[in-house]
Amino acid sequence: MTDPQLWWYVARASGLVAWAAMTGSVVWGVLLATRVLRSIDNPAWLQDLHRWLGGTALIMAGLHMLSLMLDTWTHFSPTEVLVPFAAGYRPLPIAMGIVAFYLLVAVYGSTLLRPRMPQRFWKALHYGSYASAILVSFHAGWSGSDVGSWGYRLAAFTLLGLTTVAVLVRVLTAAAPLPPPPRRHAAPPRPMTVTATYPLAREVLGVDLSMQDGTELPIWTPGAHVTLYLPGGLTRCYSLCGDPADRSRYRIAVHRAGSSRGGSTWLHANAAAGAILDVSGPDNHFTLEPAPEYIFVAGGIGITPIRAMIEALPAHRRWRLVYIGRSRATMAFSGELQQRWPEHVSVYARDETGVRPDLARILDGTTAAVYCCGPASMTEELAALVPAPRLHIERFTPISQQLDGPRRAFEVTCTRSRTQVHVSAHQSLLDALESAHLPVYSSCREGICGACQLRVLAGHPEHLDSVVGDEDKDRADIIYPCVSRSRTSSLTLDL
Repeated sequence: MTDPQLWWYVARASGLVAWAAMTGSVVWGVLLATRVLRSIDNPAWLQDLHRWLGGTALIMAGLHMLSLMLDTWTHFSPTEVLVPFAAGYRPLPIAMGIVAFYLLVAVYGSTLLRPRMPQRFWKALHYGSYASAILVSFHAGWSGSDVGSWGYRLAAFTLLGLTTVAVLVRVLTAAAPLPPPPRRHAAPPRPMTVTATYPLAREVLGVDLSMQDGTELPIWTPGAHVTLYLPGGLTRCYSLCGDPADRSRYRIAVHRAGSSRGGSTWLHANAAAGAILDVSGPDNHFTLEPAPEYIFVAGGIGITPIRAMIEALPAHRRWRLVYIGRSRATMAFSGELQQRWPEHVSVYARDETGVRPDLARILDGTTAAVYCCGPASMTEELAALVPAPRLHIERFTPISQQLDGPRRAFEVTCTRSRTQVHVSAHQSLLDALESAHLPVYSSCREGICGACQLRVLAGHPEHLDSVVGDEDKDRADIIYPCVSRSRTSSLTLDL
């Protein structure tokens, strides 16, 4: 501590580390925002590293400024370090560094306050990170004392190159993504073998499915589902509840409902080891988005996608599970979840409590992202309690939607196939397209799963599905033709 140049060394080192950390934070932020590496990345890990790098950059920048004030040779005053253009030494590049620091403080502060501010304001403020990175580059290039050394130049060109590539990627992918990813050429159902069945709870059957030839299965992420094609034209969607890293099998849980229309009853009676089932997917319209804290609410068999989400969370992530069911005997995975995470999991069995838990009290004051899968009564209650930006729902049954007026016929132009299709008043858009030999990948045909998504090029759809909010669909120009229709006399589709 007696070396007169100590603080000068600290200033130089901390400044370079702050620059590198800020560049890394920008790069990881772009990866998180664009998901250009979605096939191999992990959004929770990206967000954690993005925040850690941003915090490191802020701490190192503060140390850089403090050491400049403590250094006896440069001896910057607090005013020169904190006020732009107050420094006598190279006032412009020093001012750029000061402004970059304030932008960094604003961006990182907005991250901490994100749950309490409007999404658009947060996003606009977050763009300041790009300006901060650019300003820091000029600050380092014009005021750094090591500019002439080859090591500094190598580090500077590397950081500038990474920043440039990150900004270009962000600009080129700036178009808003669709709520679910588009599906232009869906793979047809493929035969899969039932490799094992096992009871998970009363009236809940676990089923393992593998490819007939033993090849690896397509990648899936928590929240995904597959569609099973059963005898009699039945199609049923089941959430995947196994390990996404296990590419050898898909695991589903089938609840035999008293009001079953035949799908779950058939599977309980006929899904035995060696049976062959046609399966399509996986598809995912219930994706786990990065958030600092989660509350999961599962009703009955709605635990299946939630279980996979919980398994995917980093060990330090804050989360709670509210699991509601008729009785523990009918609640799949309840014992396992409570045993593994006793401090995080609350099980409410009605045969024990006599009443349903007070969700309003449970959610009071929270700013966590809420994920819910369960019956309509549960999802409707949560929709009234939780603001839409924080609420993510997967439904068992479609929302009851009413047409604004009488059902009307309309015309559809399909641009890629150069086909005109007439949709009668008593015909669904999906049926009309299929009758015109324009096959569209579909699954539930009830407006729940989102598999039949099409892009709208002209006209105004009348949304009657339950996949995502109408504003999201209009912003992304998509329609789910299994149930939705047209408000205008014609629609133009990218089909």
